[in-house]
Amino acid sequence: MRKAVLAFLVLLFGGNAFGAEPAVAVAVSEAGEAFVVEAMIRVPVTQRTAWEVLVDFDHMTGILNNLTSSRVARRDGDFLVVRQEGIARFGLFSYPFQVEREVRLEPMKRILTKNLSGSLKRMESEVRLIPASKGQLMQIAYRAEFVFDSAIAGVFGASFLRHEVEEQFLLLTAEMKRRETDLPAATLQQTQHTGE
Repeated sequence: MRKAVLAFLVLLFGGNAFGAEPAVAVAVSEAGEAFVVEAMIRVPVTQRTAWEVLVDFDHMTGILNNLTSSRVARRDGDFLVVRQEGIARFGLFSYPFQVEREVRLEPMKRILTKNLSGSLKRMESEVRLIPASKGQLMQIAYRAEFVFDSAIAGVFGASFLRHEVEEQFLLLTAEMKRRETDLPAATLQQTQHTGE
């Protein structure tokens, strides 16, 4: 099943997989009480820029419009505890949330996240950064499992998650492009040569 979903996402990119504009393809499936989200995101920025945006938890309210609060509560090297609050909206449906998440970083490569407490019964996710095209294009692979603690949220689950994930990654890629544009030319050239 997972291979079929990944093949579908690759087909969505088609011949534009290495184009210049950001692209987001999202698929949602059900596994028991869980919703499984898999996404492929393509954005024309360096690996460092993509990474810095994805892990900028203390400034995430300025990037994602569904967050009202986001901060790193504890940091121990590449292990973080992040607390976030916000309201996710989908049509007439809104889902207020508060979460405390354990975040494990593999710098410039992977982000593993697991809910410790909050509005979701369970949530685990993995984000992988995949450099392509000589460091000028990043592909980001996202996989997450969500279990809602609300029957109402569960009813809307698949459509709601597809909308939320697509919107959030479009906002994240917009911020990546903005920061890449703001990079001084010398810094950008150094990043390209070192592959970071």
